[in-house]
Amino acid sequence: MAPRPPWRALLTCTAATAITFAVLPALPAGAAPTDYESEAATISQGAVESNHAGYSGTGFVNFDNIAGSHIEYTVNAAQAGTQTLTFRYANGTTVDRPVALSVNGTAAGTLSFPGTGAWTTWKTVTKDVTLAAGVNKIRTTATTANGGPNADKLTASGVADAEAPTPPKNLAAKDIKARSATFTWEAATDNVGVVRYEVMRGGNILKTVDGNTLTATVDNLTPNTAYDISVGAFDAAGNPSQQSNVVQFTTPPSGDTTPPTVPGNLRSTSVTANSVSLAWNASTDDSGTIAGYDVYQGTAKVATTPSLEATITGLTANTSYTFTAKARDLDGNASAASNALTAKTSGNAGGGIPEYDKDIAKVDLAWSVDFLPDGTALATERDRFEILRITPSGQKTTVGKVPGAVGTNGEGGLLGLAISPNYATDHAIYLYHTASGDNRIVKMTYDNGTLSPTSTPVLTGIAKNRYHNGGRLRFGPDGKLYATAGDGQNKDTPQNKGSLNGKILRINPDGSAPGDNPFFSTGGNARYVWSFGHRNPQGLAWDSRGQLWASEFGDGTQDELNLIQKGGNFGWPQCEGTSGSCGGTVAPKKTWPTSSGGPSGIEIVNDWVYVAAVTSEQVFATQINAAGNGVGSVQSLFSGRWGRLRSVTKTPDGGLWLTSTNADKNGGTPSGIDNVVVRLKFPGSSQPGAFKLASSAFADNASIPGKYTCSGDGTAGQDTSPPLAWGPGTTGAKGYAVVFADVANSGNKLHWAIWDIPASATSLPEGLGAGFTVPNQNGAKQKAMGSGANSQKYFGPCPGGSSHPYTFTLYALNTATVPGLTSSSTMAQIETAIKNASSANVKLRGTSNAAT
Repeated sequence: MAPRPPWRALLTCTAATAITFAVLPALPAGAAPTDYESEAATISQGAVESNHAGYSGTGFVNFDNIAGSHIEYTVNAAQAGTQTLTFRYANGTTVDRPVALSVNGTAAGTLSFPGTGAWTTWKTVTKDVTLAAGVNKIRTTATTANGGPNADKLTASGVADAEAPTPPKNLAAKDIKARSATFTWEAATDNVGVVRYEVMRGGNILKTVDGNTLTATVDNLTPNTAYDISVGAFDAAGNPSQQSNVVQFTTPPSGDTTPPTVPGNLRSTSVTANSVSLAWNASTDDSGTIAGYDVYQGTAKVATTPSLEATITGLTANTSYTFTAKARDLDGNASAASNALTAKTSGNAGGGIPEYDKDIAKVDLAWSVDFLPDGTALATERDRFEILRITPSGQKTTVGKVPGAVGTNGEGGLLGLAISPNYATDHAIYLYHTASGDNRIVKMTYDNGTLSPTSTPVLTGIAKNRYHNGGRLRFGPDGKLYATAGDGQNKDTPQNKGSLNGKILRINPDGSAPGDNPFFSTGGNARYVWSFGHRNPQGLAWDSRGQLWASEFGDGTQDELNLIQKGGNFGWPQCEGTSGSCGGTVAPKKTWPTSSGGPSGIEIVNDWVYVAAVTSEQVFATQINAAGNGVGSVQSLFSGRWGRLRSVTKTPDGGLWLTSTNADKNGGTPSGIDNVVVRLKFPGSSQPGAFKLASSAFADNASIPGKYTCSGDGTAGQDTSPPLAWGPGTTGAKGYAVVFADVANSGNKLHWAIWDIPASATSLPEGLGAGFTVPNQNGAKQKAMGSGANSQKYFGPCPGGSSHPYTFTLYALNTATVPGLTSSSTMAQIETAIKNASSANVKLRGTSNAAT
């Protein structure tokens, strides 16, 4: 090997990353081969490089060409005993490059690394050694002036400890003070031994003690605050127990009677026709902590937030409003009012800031919502294990219970819901739920108001725990099913691709792994992994470019909004948000302090991201930038109005449904129907009484997202139709029709038409099925350009230029059925007949750059 050029930096790393390497011999039951990447080991006289293909991880280590250069790996063993060490290497020379092996400072022989024929040809050398329980130091030291080979990784394999400790018992709290409390519990048991206990509030660690300690005093509590505390046990292999019993208490007030200082410099940061965004400078308090801020419009409290900003919605255009803000401390002492600020709303709707429209329904804990082709919704009741059908007018029906679903007295239960993109033909719905032994994804059918009595497993074996279960399901523009899986309170899982936990997963609807997944060739569970290094990922949504965004609960520092990369490592547990050892990981696009964030479900409309937040009890709204690689400033909406917000979902009629999940801790209160589903609206998109066509997927005169064009699948025709919604206005329509056309160069190239839409309809869902008679649309008919199958399904933009123009034209029909049309009618005949049968029309414009 040629000497290293002087510009190559010498690197020393200390963190070892564990992932599964599936291309190994079969191991005994319970075996868990674990990879330790060389570039993440401690390196002396060597450098991390990536100039030869075929390595795993982020690179390999090039030993300096001297005797004594070495790599030291930190290997964890669940228990003492023999393990097989497998070293993956390349040696493009014909000269052996031997290394001396030592284990915990004791010589363990010399390993030969003969030539592999090329630097891109990787082979393995194995050695059986005896490891101690816990941490072991494995060092390979070059014995000749040629140095060692290019070192890719070390794989340690042996009989792993897969048995988790029992839950600690009889947790109790004593000496509860304003800022501290002491906890005691009975020991957990384990087949090898308990090495630590974690005292937790919700899913966040308050204190860690060793496995021999059965008491802990937590001294970072806050006065006058409700707590729910549990304890978990861990063994040396990182297996977590289920949680102990929960103790609940409220710390007493501190006796403080001094109010905080007044919030300074109350100011307006932006206005729209229906909203005013406010910000202010932080207050201070002699306790050191501000509990929150209250915003007043006159004497009425209009927002309660832990943040330093809030957006007040539901205002009237061209109107002046006066606001003040007050701070509160932990004992409830309120500051005097800030300076009064008067701001005037604009005359034009901003489009990105929704406002409250109406209540839809009362529910227990509606964790996830998805819409059927007929415009009604299905929702999961987390702790009742039921599926609700909810109409846009608020009619609510329990359609059935999911068999095998159980709770965890925490964040588990019936969680995610995704309706099949082929629902018109398969009537399939997909659910993520906690079962007796795991979290799992199952398929059921819902047809003619009936839920199937049984479920079919799609993917099982996602470890469960009281917290960190993930649970969101969503179909992507590619037709694949995506799922968020939490780490199950085991920090070893997110970096281990052999585990389904701490990941965003991508699967085919039949449960198989897509061949283009980034780690498909690795085999095993890694086949399903789309991204890894997640703690407890939550919401999933796609932007107009087809990019996936996800929200994530942090530990004690930062919550995250991430732009997901295929195969990307998002850092947990070494990196949380932007703190910790974050080298080589994907940075979040937005972070919030965990005390004022809690991002759960997310939705994207017109490249605005809406985040339902549980901790801060508000909706975050931010716009994706023009480059598509970041977001702008974040506005906080509906602060404190409905409490803990869990999901936000775009509706077929151009709005958003928002759900709350208050009292969702410790298994919830399934006997109480005290949470809400509310509808939000976008001012200007559906003006009362107006005859206007809109889409929740794109604004008028904006770019039509690629998923609704031939770019969606790279083939002209047979495309996914966008959601459309309209108001009846004063047309007195007896039916509706929509014609979609390419209008470039003053032309009118007809792509698709749908007619005989009933007068009672005010929307069309995304993804209409194929057929001259449109599935699930009450007798509506459709026709498209082209022939064969292409002529009986929506035909999207194709081709396009940088701003190729198209229009959707909505026609109000003066007859319920357009006469004279058959499946053999031409597009021109159809448009003429629709025009002759209409009394009014309105257009929704869009541009496209689609191409096959």
